[in-house]
Amino acid sequence: MTDGHPTSAPDHLTDVVVLGAGPAGLLLANILLDHGIDCVVLERAGRAALATRARAGFLAAHTVRVLERHGLADGLHRRGQPHSTCEFRTEESRFRLDYGGLGQGEQHTVYPQQELVGDLLRRFLAAGGQVRFATEAMAIVDADTERPVVTAREPDGRPGRWRARYVAGCDGRHGAARRSLPAGTARHHRDHGVTWLGLLAEAPPSLDAVGYAVHERGFAGHMARTSEITRYYLQCAPGTPADAWSQERIWDELDRRMHAKAYGPLVRGPIVQRTVVDLASDVLEPLRHGTLFLAGDAAALISPSAAKGANLAVLEAELLARALTDALLHGDTEGLDTYSARCLTHIWRAQEFSHWMIGLLHGPPGTDGATRFHNNLRRARLHSLRTSRSQQDWFAEHYVGV
Repeated sequence: MTDGHPTSAPDHLTDVVVLGAGPAGLLLANILLDHGIDCVVLERAGRAALATRARAGFLAAHTVRVLERHGLADGLHRRGQPHSTCEFRTEESRFRLDYGGLGQGEQHTVYPQQELVGDLLRRFLAAGGQVRFATEAMAIVDADTERPVVTAREPDGRPGRWRARYVAGCDGRHGAARRSLPAGTARHHRDHGVTWLGLLAEAPPSLDAVGYAVHERGFAGHMARTSEITRYYLQCAPGTPADAWSQERIWDELDRRMHAKAYGPLVRGPIVQRTVVDLASDVLEPLRHGTLFLAGDAAALISPSAAKGANLAVLEAELLARALTDALLHGDTEGLDTYSARCLTHIWRAQEFSHWMIGLLHGPPGTDGATRFHNNLRRARLHSLRTSRSQQDWFAEHYVGV
């Protein structure tokens, strides 16, 4: 159990090298360690940076069940908050949708990703797991053999080598796993032409629901994180720098698009974090290349409009953990052979709903006939969502489900 420096240059040997200490990598590592499988996690960030990496915080019911199944849900049950309501706001009206009472009757749990990562990390280290912080994986070599090698840059700049039976690429879209894929790997990519400013405010939530505001000036979103922190999104022009807008302009624009005059003021506070989010969808196929397997954002990138990214990562990590356990402990490779196809079924279903949400919340710029046509379609979709029980059940099932 260490995050220190290696003391020797030869190959380090292990059963599984896990790239990335996000939800997918740490869940996978915890399950493997519980089954007595030797593994190491390589994480390019330092431990302090990992603890402050604020990401999505809406966990689906299936994700909660996975964490419970493996004894990893204590922190979530202590500090997480159940959530089951959306509020849609437009120029004409607003309506609330209690999706927790529709469809299959499931809800989200609001639990910031950095909190979940902290829980998984503490459990893994306490059980004797090995995480090499500030260690950047550079490439996976010989993935088409029974003994792949991960080359890395150690914290002191020296080269490192890790030889394993399998490599789990959970290191995101810019990580070594994607860089090491063979030629011919299919990449399905779509740029939706929509950009958000992602904002973290030191301010209590302004409404007891996820808020989706449709406005001619662009989308605005409200998502509670804790009783003192709220996530907001503001659609902006592509190419807008994160610091282009003053705090006063941000809050004024949020008030305008969230229709604060009609439905109540927003609770203001310091904007403590800004990011630029270009909405894009990206799927790699297949998710297996010899002894290298992809999970999380390394496997597929999905827009945040439908809160699917972390939930897909957890689903994929559990499937991969089962498959690796069967292969390493019992010589059964069926799970590994079917891993890619099973995950892609879930990924494409999530992509379809995310694409539907993007179309619901965003309109094309301009005032021409095509723009007016799209905006009228959006009004019709929102009307159906407000008035049709079957449409509401469909929304609830896909919004929470993975």
